[in-house]
Amino acid sequence: MPAARPAHISVLVACLTLATTSAWAQASKLPVTPEQRRVADQVASAGVPLSELAPNAPDSHTVVAGDTLWDISKLFLKSPWRWPELWGMNRDQIRNPHLIYPGQVLLLVKGDGRARLQIGQQVGGGAAGDTLKLSPQMRISALDSSAIPSIPLHLIQAFLTDAVVFDTDELAKAPRIVASQEGRVVLGQGDLAYARGDFGGATDFRVFRTSRPLIDPTTKEVLGYEAPYVGTADLIRPGEDRKTADGKTEIVPATMQIKQVKQEVGVGDRLAPTPQRNLDRYVPHAPDHEIKGQIAALYGDALNAGQNQIVALNRGRRDGVERGHVFALWRDGQAVVDKTQDRAQAIKLPDERHGVLFVFEVYERVSYALIISVKEPVKPGDRFTQP
Repeated sequence: MPAARPAHISVLVACLTLATTSAWAQASKLPVTPEQRRVADQVASAGVPLSELAPNAPDSHTVVAGDTLWDISKLFLKSPWRWPELWGMNRDQIRNPHLIYPGQVLLLVKGDGRARLQIGQQVGGGAAGDTLKLSPQMRISALDSSAIPSIPLHLIQAFLTDAVVFDTDELAKAPRIVASQEGRVVLGQGDLAYARGDFGGATDFRVFRTSRPLIDPTTKEVLGYEAPYVGTADLIRPGEDRKTADGKTEIVPATMQIKQVKQEVGVGDRLAPTPQRNLDRYVPHAPDHEIKGQIAALYGDALNAGQNQIVALNRGRRDGVERGHVFALWRDGQAVVDKTQDRAQAIKLPDERHGVLFVFEVYERVSYALIISVKEPVKPGDRFTQP
């Protein structure tokens, strides 16, 4: 294929390569919704309108370590969550939208007011003026661990350990710390604690304080119970009920060792098994049906939330919310007085869209979202809709 002319190319975001059979089998299980495929097929037939490209999109971009799908999309599209359109621009070369690797060169050929994605490979030392060879690429890899993530994981990774929501107040029945080493009031890293309850065969636990209910701002329904995280502990010796010489039952609690602490651990704190987490597959996409709701709570002690902070939504799995969903944040229009006529009249200004949410954790009736962008502080009761 002749070298592409720089004047006729800019770059878009998404390029994927084939992997080994085992890696491909793993990747094919990653979530690609029917709606995402529909959009991709639609775009593949004609390309993306040039009007959807971001202003000042660069002519070329080589994916580097540290890139995220969101960041790269933001370079080239007005709406970075619209990744299926990028994927659909060249379905012949882009087989799976979840695997994007450092070193790949992303090109966009323009023509007739449309843009189509092609995969390029740099020829030469990468200096200015080097040509770009357009060709399919093969990447051989046993695993897809080097693929770039969809969003900056450092913004949510701590939260995934720190927070949990229970559908019912089940922590009330969870194993509990009943005593501390040498009668200490608070416990720190390395200290021993003693606990009772049904450990269910687990040995690795998170430690929580008493949970608080999450309340729907409108219906006042209890959506779930959010448990404040205080640390982690390992079960090092199980408890037992044993008979004494006089025939009585002696209760011996389990022995725990405090592994990590965010706050001091104390008697009465509850234990829940540490779940396995997959932090890699948070792919931005719009819901395939209408979902709207409100901010139920701000995570932590803040009165208002801003960019890169976390909020709880009053919609969850039962409402069709899933990981990766993107929502628009709306600000209620102000109530003002129209004084332009002889008689003043109260009016309400239109609601204004002022931010974007990215859902990364979903429970039955509540979900958590990262505020990707926002113009004004976010508070409980603010509403969200389709992006």
